[in-house]
Amino acid sequence: MKLQAVLFDLDGVIMDTAEFHYIAWKRLAEELGIAIDREFNENLKGISRMESLDTILRHGGKADDYSAEEKRDMAERKNSHYVSLLDRLKPADVYPGIRELLLALREAGIPAVVASASKNAPQILRALELSELFRFVVPPDSVPRGKPAPDLFLRGAEEVGAAPEFCIGIEDAQSGITAIKAAGMTAVGIGSEAMLKAVGADVVLPDTRRLSLEFLRGLLSA
Repeated sequence: MKLQAVLFDLDGVIMDTAEFHYIAWKRLAEELGIAIDREFNENLKGISRMESLDTILRHGGKADDYSAEEKRDMAERKNSHYVSLLDRLKPADVYPGIRELLLALREAGIPAVVASASKNAPQILRALELSELFRFVVPPDSVPRGKPAPDLFLRGAEEVGAAPEFCIGIEDAQSGITAIKAAGMTAVGIGSEAMLKAVGADVVLPDTRRLSLEFLRGLLSA
């Protein structure tokens, strides 16, 4: 089978702004009188901003304490702080092997797509000097459902004219792996083999160093 497109999550796959997200969510949670730690923060990976806020409010026993407008304001406060932290990003923050993989994909004419819940993806890619290596970045608001639904990945494949069964998705979160498999694509997990295999990852790598065009093509021909 010929590889037609590769779809990437952002945080934890291309680079790691998880610490920035954690700092921003922790600051907001403290303002609300809710304590969160790094272990709890694992629950926020791969889901949307509003879903993350709802998860924090439930954790603090305050799920019904705020109106929809108040929650939108809270989410915007968190995002403003997060965006201010993005100024620290630089090209050297790209994970090992990712830039080389993207260059190989471009050389081979295989589209690379970002399928992330992050609304800040374009800004992050500019800071990392990767924008020109991606054919399309799926706007999270352009699909009806976020991960673990397959919508982001299906939209990305559609935009570059690729059939899902000839696509590979790369994710570090369980919700993302679930979304890739629901889209009918091959799923590569980055991180914990036990955690990601449990939700259907076809292969799991401990980090991005082994990712290459040859490796990805081999998954479809196996």
